[in-house]
Amino acid sequence: MIILGEKIRELREERNYTLSDLAERAGLSVSYLSEIERGAKRPSIKTLDKISNALNVSRNMLIDLGGNELKVSMGDKIRMLREDKGLTLGALAEKVGISPSYLSEIERESVHPSVNTIKMIAKALEVPVSTLMHSHENTIGLKLRSIREEQGLTQADLAKKAGISAGLVGQIENGRVQPSLKTLESVAEVLGVSPCYFVLDNDSIEEMLPSFSPELRKLLADENVQSVLRLICNLNEEELRFVLNFIQLFKKAKITDFRRD
Repeated sequence: MIILGEKIRELREERNYTLSDLAERAGLSVSYLSEIERGAKRPSIKTLDKISNALNVSRNMLIDLGGNELKVSMGDKIRMLREDKGLTLGALAEKVGISPSYLSEIERESVHPSVNTIKMIAKALEVPVSTLMHSHENTIGLKLRSIREEQGLTQADLAKKAGISAGLVGQIENGRVQPSLKTLESVAEVLGVSPCYFVLDNDSIEEMLPSFSPELRKLLADENVQSVLRLICNLNEEELRFVLNFIQLFKKAKITDFRRD
């Protein structure tokens, strides 16, 4: 995860603390705290807790949760949310219906939980599933495991149908390798989904759908429209830009004709 060293320094200076003051309050060395503020060192969660307590702020204020790349692991995110809600390992585990030891392994990233388990954890923490899943670097792997399990397929079943090794399926699901487009297409065909399913932000799409009119939602359900959308998924950047430019020109021409009428 990315620690906002500048934010720590800003909060320290707001409180008129010197490096020595904050280091003493947090039980750290001045040199180590200085390196954290400069971004030269990445502290552990335990150390981050000491700093946030010394500054009397939430730990989340010192962490960058945004950006295009993964900065916080799913285990770290679960632990932070759990502690912010004042839940012990045992309390959250009971809410989820799993053992405290298993939850501890999830937080330590020692195991990869099933998608159903992630959903139950999100529900218990009262956050969207995307809060946990999108903080995980292996979005493709999670989606692959999710739809495979939904269809009742083992890794071996999927591998055989897709013409790849079961070991490769396991590595993709565990985030150890990124699949090639060819592999993604083979897997998608077996599972009956578009390759776009693995790379699109589903939550963004789900948030957009309610704003669509009933007529537009009905149109999107049309097989011919879905065929076009599948073709769009396979376009490269240049081809997609051409299509978008054509649509814009078409709309401008239509508006011009309307004004003439």
